[in-house]
Amino acid sequence: MSVAASTAPKRPHVVVVGGGFGGLALVRKLRRADVSITLIDRHTYNTFQPLLYQVATASLNPGDITWFLRAVRAKQRNVRFLKGIVTGIDHQQKRLSLHGDVSVSYDYLVLANGVTTNYFGTPGAEEFAIPLYKRSDALQVRDRLFENLEEFAINGQDRDLRLVVVGGGATGVETAGAFAEFRNNDMPTTYPELDRAKIHVTLLEMAPHVLGPFHEKLRDYAKRSLDKRDVDLRLNTAVKEVRADGVLVEKDGQEEFLEAGIVVWATGVTAHPTVLDWNVPQGRGGRIEVDEHQAVNGIENTFAIGDISIGPSSLPQLAQPAIQGGKHVAKVIKADLKGKRDSVKAFKYSDKGTMATIGKSSAVAEITHLPRLTGFPAWIIWVALHVATLLGGRNRAATMINLSSKYLFSGSHNAIVGETPYIVAKHEMHITPAVKKAQVRRVEARKAAAHPEK
Repeated sequence: MSVAASTAPKRPHVVVVGGGFGGLALVRKLRRADVSITLIDRHTYNTFQPLLYQVATASLNPGDITWFLRAVRAKQRNVRFLKGIVTGIDHQQKRLSLHGDVSVSYDYLVLANGVTTNYFGTPGAEEFAIPLYKRSDALQVRDRLFENLEEFAINGQDRDLRLVVVGGGATGVETAGAFAEFRNNDMPTTYPELDRAKIHVTLLEMAPHVLGPFHEKLRDYAKRSLDKRDVDLRLNTAVKEVRADGVLVEKDGQEEFLEAGIVVWATGVTAHPTVLDWNVPQGRGGRIEVDEHQAVNGIENTFAIGDISIGPSSLPQLAQPAIQGGKHVAKVIKADLKGKRDSVKAFKYSDKGTMATIGKSSAVAEITHLPRLTGFPAWIIWVALHVATLLGGRNRAATMINLSSKYLFSGSHNAIVGETPYIVAKHEMHITPAVKKAQVRRVEARKAAAHPEK
């Protein structure tokens, strides 16, 4: 089916592949341009990836951080949405092929499809580890967490439970910190039968420090914050293999197997294998090579922005380069429509800084024109910026309510959970000393309330 033939746009047709930060920034910048736009994505929603770990650790609903892509038409009538996966590109005919024998013609093509998880060839990683790149990944981590805890509550008191996070970047640090806070602050109330000392949160990093792109001062602060939360931080440690029941690691030439109930893979990213079929020049990590205007090298009226692109100057794979790149390409397209493409200056990225959080009231921030920040000030900025950047007022409100409930009201231990399988007891249940003490305290409290005069 030819989608272009069914609509027959008379205006220049801009096709944008990917509804992430960069794709949406470009679409919105073309709101008043005399063009027809088709936005294509394999999902019907945009995912706010910086908060995926909050879904994975049961603090946010998946709907809080996803936004219906078709809603873009509410304020922009020159765009339509098409759900699909690009299987090939005919650059001569200017036509995309999608799954389901759908084809789409274009005058301008913008590839903003992002990247995917890089397992670096680690044996068993793709099969047994869970990445944190999609909404479904976060839900899988969350449900596996509670499955492990419920099973541990019935059958696991004779052994330890370990949650492993691989990768000491922002995602890894934030996930490990959230796991640790859940164990330290919530589980004594919600899982009193479990011995906290038997539940370990392990963060593995090959480098000698976490948060590599940050200043040494902020890296040291993050390490201290993780230590304070009793995260088992293992630096200079390589993952040699991931197995169904844990990970094999190596440090200083010595191998060790860490039994684990969950292995979260939070390392690097790479281009999706599908890009190999698009006949575009690819560089490091499979990223699409572009020039100083984000135009794909050697291909007319085709651009790439965001994580999938790699240009003359290396840019961080963050939201801001994608957003700024999208806006720049929109400027190039609008200038080209007027025959003034050569008047557009080369794309120049404006670095606004970066930040990461370790837990409640603990974060690090390197923000342009501000001193390096740690602790509560950095955390407040982190919360405000992430809530403000979310798409849609409903998402911002829901996220603010849930995060407030999590961090501001210490009496709340509610978790946003899904379904877990039934657990079959492997032996007769017994009451641990911790549970017995908790039961005694509850009985004494009830007696005191019933007879306050005593």
